[in-house]
Amino acid sequence: MILEHAVLHVKSGRSTEFEAAFGLARSIISSMAGFRRLTLSRCIERPGTYLLLVEWDSLEDHVEGFRKSPHYEQWRSLLHDFYDPFPTVEHYEQVEFAERTTS
Repeated sequence: MILEHAVLHVKSGRSTEFEAAFGLARSIISSMAGFRRLTLSRCIERPGTYLLLVEWDSLEDHVEGFRKSPHYEQWRSLLHDFYDPFPTVEHYEQVEFAERTTS
């Protein structure tokens, strides 16, 4: 599983409009192969700042499957005008820890 992470800085005064547009965009991304789930969280200390976390089966599902699809163009047209600056998207993989046994 891959976790996509993006901090979204929405232009001042456009949060309500952004959240409505994101509600529409969510149906686009959730229909993609390899999509597992997403959360969008609003920052309490910094109005207009959001944390987007998306779980994918693989990095390729996001980078190759979604970003190179016609669906991404719909996503982009709904959301990209809200950002200033444009977000950096990073991908994370879970760290596995070995089981520790007690003697």
